[in-house]
Amino acid sequence: MAQQLTLDVNGRAAHVSVDDPETPLLYVLRDDLGLHGPRFGCGLGQCGACTVHIDGAAVRSCSLAVSDAANKQITTIEGLATNGTLHKVQQAWIAKDVPQCGYCQSGMIMAVAALLKEKPKPTDADIDQAITNICRCGTYQQVREGIHAAAANA
Repeated sequence: MAQQLTLDVNGRAAHVSVDDPETPLLYVLRDDLGLHGPRFGCGLGQCGACTVHIDGAAVRSCSLAVSDAANKQITTIEGLATNGTLHKVQQAWIAKDVPQCGYCQSGMIMAVAALLKEKPKPTDADIDQAITNICRCGTYQQVREGIHAAAANA
């Protein structure tokens, strides 16, 4: 029997019906709500391509049950901009030409936005500890430059 859930996604109520409450949030975001910013990468919560914010914290949505996200604020890359203005991390990503293929970048941006909310001026050690997302293209130096540029723009 399907379970009805209400999710708060990017500031809007989304009503979903799931057969299994343990369905990964990522699948509901993409398949039911049409939000394709969070991406499937590994399915194990390791690569970070699926990173979203849950109550402001960076979370790997492929390993979070949709039922655990109910009654929490979910923000995807689609909801990161405010009133048509890109988030400072998105702006820095463009200015520093961070993405190469771009597949992992929405998750990377979400992880960085959460880091900067917690630590507005992160050190390289803070970045190394907090940003564990994997970029197969290896743009880690550009990511670091983008993080520092976004932090300077605070």
